[in-house]
Amino acid sequence: MHRREFITFFGGGAAANWALAARAQQVERTRRIGILMNRAENSQEAQDRIAAVLNGLRKLGWNIERDLKLEIRYSEDDRNLSRKYAAELIGLSLDLVLASGTLNVTALQNAGYESPIVFAAVADPIGAGIVDSLARPGGNATGFMLYEYNLSAKWLEILRQLVPTATRVGVVRNAANPAGIAFFSALQNAAQSVSAEAISINVRSRDEVDRLIADFARVPKGALVVTQTASLYRNEIIAGAARYKLPAVYGLRYDVAAGGLISYGPDVVDEFREAASYIDRVLKGENPAELPVQAPTKYQLVINLKAAKALGLSVPQTLLASADEVVE
Repeated sequence: MHRREFITFFGGGAAANWALAARAQQVERTRRIGILMNRAENSQEAQDRIAAVLNGLRKLGWNIERDLKLEIRYSEDDRNLSRKYAAELIGLSLDLVLASGTLNVTALQNAGYESPIVFAAVADPIGAGIVDSLARPGGNATGFMLYEYNLSAKWLEILRQLVPTATRVGVVRNAANPAGIAFFSALQNAAQSVSAEAISINVRSRDEVDRLIADFARVPKGALVVTQTASLYRNEIIAGAARYKLPAVYGLRYDVAAGGLISYGPDVVDEFREAASYIDRVLKGENPAELPVQAPTKYQLVINLKAAKALGLSVPQTLLASADEVVE
C-alpha cells in the first residue's frame, strides 16, 4: 500500500511525528464498504446506481481499487433476501453500508447493525422508523429520500391530462414493502381533492399481477398509478396494463424504457451520485446522526408514444413539451 513520506521534526518532535504517522495510517487504510442493492444484479438499474456512486467517490478522491474493499449484495426488493444479506454484511465488520430502499435499511437496523448506514431511494424514512427527523436523523442512518408527498398530486395531474374521464385510480404497490403504505395514503388524499377514488392494488407475487389488474379493469373509467415499490413486478404490471387497456403512470424512467406509458419521478441515479458525498463525509469522521436527510432535487418526465398509440391515447402537447425524454 502507498505510504506518504513523513516530515521529521527536530528538537523534541517525536510525539508530533507519531501522531502524524497515526493519522496518515488511518486515512490510508483500506475501508470496507457494503452495498445492499434492492435490484437484481443483472438489471440495468442496479448497475447504473452502483456506477453512479463509485464515480462519485472517484471524483471525491477515492481510489476504488486501493482505498475501498466492496461487498455488494442484491436483494431484488425481496424481504427475505434483505434479511439474509443484512445478516451477511453484519458479519463482515464493515465501516459503512450503502443501502438502497426501505426494506434493506430496515433489515440492517432490525438485525442490529450499528455502524453507519447511508441510504438512497428510501420512500418515507420517518414513517419507516429509520430516522427521527429529516433535519437530525439521530441514529446511525442518513441519506437520500425517494419521495415527497406532493408527487402524488403530480401523478394524478398527469393522469387527468391523459385521461380526463378517469375517476378510479388503482394504486399498485408491493404489499411486502412498508413504504407502499405511505404512497397509498398520500394518493388517497390527492385523489379526494380531484373527486377520484384511490383503490389499493396490493401485489404479493408475480403470479397474481394479471388477476389483480383484470379485477380492477372490470369497472370502467379506471387508470393506474404504479408506485416505485412495485418495480419488482415491473414486466408483469406493464403487460397487464397493456392487455386490459389501462393508462398507467409510473414512478421511474426504467418503467417506460420497459414499455410503460409515462413516468414521473426523481432521478434515482442522481441520488446515488449524491450519496457518494455522504459516504465520503462519514468515512472522514462525520456523524450520520447529524447529516440531514436530503430530498430529491432532479425529476424526470418520460413519455412512451408507442404505448400511448396502443391505448388509443393522444398525448397533450403541454405534456410533450415538458417531457425530459420521449420514446417513439
